[in-house]
Amino acid sequence: MSAQKPRYGGEVRRHELTLRFGMAYNLAAMTVLVRSFAKINLGLRIGAAREDGFHELLTVYQTIGLHDAIQVSLERGTGIEIRCDDSRVPKDESNTCYRIVEKAMEALLAKGRVVIDIEKRLPVQGGLGGASANAVAALLGLERVLKKPLAAAERLRIAAEVGSDLPLFLVGGTVLGVGRGEQVYPLEDLPAMACVVVTPEVGVSTPKAFGEWDRLCGDAGVSTSDAQLTVPAASDRMVELGRGLSAWLSESYSGAPFRRGRAENPLLELVRAGIKNDFEQVVFPEYPELSEGKCALERAGAKYASLSGSGSALYGLFASKDAARAAVARLRRQGWAAQATVTLKRREYWRRILAG
Repeated sequence: MSAQKPRYGGEVRRHELTLRFGMAYNLAAMTVLVRSFAKINLGLRIGAAREDGFHELLTVYQTIGLHDAIQVSLERGTGIEIRCDDSRVPKDESNTCYRIVEKAMEALLAKGRVVIDIEKRLPVQGGLGGASANAVAALLGLERVLKKPLAAAERLRIAAEVGSDLPLFLVGGTVLGVGRGEQVYPLEDLPAMACVVVTPEVGVSTPKAFGEWDRLCGDAGVSTSDAQLTVPAASDRMVELGRGLSAWLSESYSGAPFRRGRAENPLLELVRAGIKNDFEQVVFPEYPELSEGKCALERAGAKYASLSGSGSALYGLFASKDAARAAVARLRRQGWAAQATVTLKRREYWRRILAG
């Protein structure tokens, strides 16, 4: 899917800044545009509750071509300013961009006023990692306007402190996530696959979804407050997905999925390894329209459909771009907000993320 032109870019933006602040020097090197790509979850298992209040997770993240646009500018003065036309995006210290820039400025011993313009194209509370991707994009933009990069380990540390799924956006492509999701391991890149994302007009709160999951486990007679990570139902499901992933990875790294004449994209082998998103069990009863959206994707020809993260976005994987485009047309006729995109391999992710 081709990227749209940013609202804040190029000569017009630099001219506006010059008029506003009366700066005589060239601001071109002090303003950076970064694309902030979304992710989907290829399976998500929720494990036992941890002592820190989080849950053990096991998931495979996959970056996709839908994105927001983040512009980072460095000006005279102090402080951090968040600008966004979407009223649902916080402009204060609770914004992930604000938090990560604040930590990075301190780590880099940097001075100046940082202005972050967020152009939202991804849904808020959509399960596509929009806020987390925005934060990582802001961090990358900040390093470039300062011309002072953080060490890779420090970058990952700061990202993990701000949020569980930020580190995946410092890897890109297909990424294994464990721990509370912040421990990330790059997997072998797979061929790009056509994808359709449906974004219903509801927002799902991740903390609330976890709360419902804990209640569901409690009603089933499972203690989620046990500090020993030995909850039978949770650990059994984690082991089940782990075995499926292990089988898939052992075949992938043997080179078998890439042998000549293979009829199917290996991503489909992953999703057919028995992976599911546990959040569907608690989110679908609360929001029946999301379950309907998944069924609509399957009826439109998706080889696999799922909730992404805790939702509300749903995605379907399709055999071809033509099939995805046809599905989008069908879904839109039915009243669904649908977009065709493609999964992004790691190299493509990094090639496009800083493209002007």
